[in-house]
Amino acid sequence: MKRVLALLGAAALTATLGAVPADADHAHPPGPVHAGSEYGWGRAPVNYTFVGPLDRSHWKVRGNVGNQHGMLTLLAGRHGTVVATEQTKGRAVGRWETRIRHRQYVHRNTPYRVLIELVPAGDRKGYCGARNIALTSYTPGVNKAAHYINTRPDNRFVARKGLNLSDNQWHTFAVEVTRKRISWFVDSHVVSTEKRKDALSGVPFAVRYTMEAKPGKRMNESRIQMDWLRYWTLKNANKKSTAAPRPERKTYRDACTGQR
Repeated sequence: MKRVLALLGAAALTATLGAVPADADHAHPPGPVHAGSEYGWGRAPVNYTFVGPLDRSHWKVRGNVGNQHGMLTLLAGRHGTVVATEQTKGRAVGRWETRIRHRQYVHRNTPYRVLIELVPAGDRKGYCGARNIALTSYTPGVNKAAHYINTRPDNRFVARKGLNLSDNQWHTFAVEVTRKRISWFVDSHVVSTEKRKDALSGVPFAVRYTMEAKPGKRMNESRIQMDWLRYWTLKNANKKSTAAPRPERKTYRDACTGQR
């Protein structure tokens, strides 16, 4: 019986995205409780719900990416990085939040790295990740998620938080970027706030979802799914304090060389 289930799982992974099994459990926590509601950000002027076919005018993709059961789904096989990048003119300040879960279909190989980042929008230079802000960066099963800021020439500000990162566990990740600070939120709680000037690049951002493979490694067939992505302006003041420990300052290493 186990062999039959394994064969069925492998067949699903090699089929089209629509054939991949998925559970429609939007009703499970954290549901409506998220930073946007807890901190009083109001109605989001930009709200992706991923219902219907993926709008390719709003998303540039690499690999197997599409909408499934109202969720943006990135499906990764044994090799290769999968990416979905928002197509926008970009916003230098504001609040971004998304709800995500992952699933590994096998666990015997190398796990993908899951990344949700703000990256320079449009044709602006990324300098190999040296201008990115991560809402989260984690490896499934490790139960610790990182968030960071990179600014040129070699600034890196990074913090980590313990988190249940087992299969199909929903989480919300958010970041608020102002002209004077950056704050991160996990499951509606502020976890870090950075105010140092070197962390504030002022570049207009777009959202990018990535399942990052390790070159030359056989990866665990996996997926990530997001049932919404929202953007708010800074119009409404926070109803709660964003005071939190600041990230650790380090030296950024060029992502194009594989050093982070």
